[in-house]
Formats: sequence, C-alpha cells, structure tokens
Amino acid sequence: MNTANLIISAKNKGKEIFGNYDRLYAVIIVCSFLPFISPAIALFVGLTLSLLGMRHRNIHQYTSRILQWSIVLMGFGMSLEEVISASKSGFVETIISVTGVMLIGIFLGKLFRVEKNISLLISTGTAICGGSAIAAVAPILKSENYQNSFALIVVFVLNAAALFIFPSIGHALGLSQETFGNWAAIAIHDTSSVVGAGAAYGDKALQIATTVKLIRALWIIPLSIVIALVNKSGKGTINFPWFILFFVGAILFANFFPELQKSYAHFYWLGRRGMVIALFLIGSNITIGQIKQSGAKSFALGISLWVITATTSLILLK
Repeated sequence: MNTANLIISAKNKGKEIFGNYDRLYAVIIVCSFLPFISPAIALFVGLTLSLLGMRHRNIHQYTSRILQWSIVLMGFGMSLEEVISASKSGFVETIISVTGVMLIGIFLGKLFRVEKNISLLISTGTAICGGSAIAAVAPILKSENYQNSFALIVVFVLNAAALFIFPSIGHALGLSQETFGNWAAIAIHDTSSVVGAGAAYGDKALQIATTVKLIRALWIIPLSIVIALVNKSGKGTINFPWFILFFVGAILFANFFPELQKSYAHFYWLGRRGMVIALFLIGSNITIGQIKQSGAKSFALGISLWVITATTSLILLK
C-alpha cells in the first residue's frame, strides 16, 4: 500500500472512530494538560493530524483567544522587577531590529521580485509578532486575500520550524537563559512559538522571551501609522492588541497583592498549558496545499529574512 492510500485509510479510520473529530480533538486537548506534553510535541501532533486530513471545522476560530488569554494568565507568574529589567535591556534592540528587518525585507522583496504587499506583510510579521502584525497591517495596505494567505503561511511554517530549531541551537552554543530569551523574542515570529521555545529552554528564558516579545508587539501601532502614511492608497484602522494591557495588569496585580501567591502559581500553570493547546491548534491548521500555494518566491523571501534576522541578532546579543 502506497503513502497516499495509507493517509486515506488513516483518515477514514479516524472518521469512523471520532466522527467529525470532536472527540479526537477533545482527547488531545485534555492530554495537553499532562506535564510530559511539551509545546513541540503538541505542534508535531497538530501538524500530523493536518497532514492526515483530520482537521476540525470550527475549533481553530478559538486559537487566537486561547493564545491571548494564556499569555494574560502567565502574567500572574512574572516578577515586576524582572519585567522592568527586560523592558529596559530590550528597548534599544527592538528599535534597531524592527527598523532593520523592515528595510532588509523590502530590499529582498525587490530582489526576489515578490509583490509589494506580500513583501511588506512578511517583513512586518518577521519584525514584530507574526500573524498578529500581519492581521493589523493588512487592512491598511488593502491587500488581497491571497496576499494575506501567502504571508501568513510563510510566517506560520517558519514559526513552527523555529520552535524545534531554536532550543537546539541555544543548547549547542551554550547560550544563557537571558541571551536565549532575548534572541527568541527578536528572531521568532509569533508569540506562541516564542513562549514555546522559551518554555523548552528554561523558566528564566520563558519570562524574558515573553516580556520582550509582548513589548515588541506594541510596535504594531507606530509601524502601522508609518505604513499608512507611506502607502498613499491605504486607509485602514489599527488593530491594537488589547490583551497586552491585561497581561500588564496581571503582572501588576500579582506584585501588589503577593499574599495570593499560591493562586497565581495555578494561573501561571494554566497559562503555560493553554499555550500548549494553542500550538496544537496552530499546527493542525497548516496544510501542504496551503504551503504549495504560497509560492517559492515568498518562501525564499521569508527564509532569507528570517536567517538574516536570527544570525545578526544572535551575533549582536552575544
């Protein structure tokens, strides 16, 4: 039996056992609360289901909410002093990296002859926070649906790869928790994989990576304004990531009322498990067909920009 037949057989067997996959996804989500299910494992399971055609019709609409509220819950487990320290140390790097990535991305877009909107969307997603940044800038550019899809697919695929690759590179190079946390926040696209990679590397790396990445997410606002001014034909609204304010509120609340520390530990644990669920859902929503549709040039741009960003930021941080 060839590979295609095996996949079809597995898909039909899955339908026979799990119907429309409600029960299958429910079982995996429940298992995501077990300690041995890591972010990388969750993402791999999601990708496997997607490749087998076992995609849930409706559950992916909750991915963004799960991701955002998980980040908010993790705020209860973070030290205000460490957050302020990470904010100060990451500020200059943020200015340099966001500006540099955007300029290099635009140059590479012209070099690879990628459509202007796709180049801007991929560059924005690489510079700030992946899919969230793309979703914020797309209305301003008035980009077409296929352009948004191309950019999102490129970013999501590279984002998934980063979750596996970055911790291995960090351990091989002997990076400290602080260096890895800052590097992950700068060089990995989406907040989900930044948190996943940080969690895989260590608690200190997790805190720094999450904080610096969320600070970078605030750059959606000034960058969107600049793009709106430069792009004469684009008139849109800026989608502010309001969950960041709740994240900051959780940090402040936990530090002003330390007597509830036991409860905060449970909230923090729930947030980390929520990130595992979000990564599973992200993986299960990526298909080979979408990857093929995104085009070789878009991937060439995305990979080149990602490698340059990761390499340069690592050299500067070390």
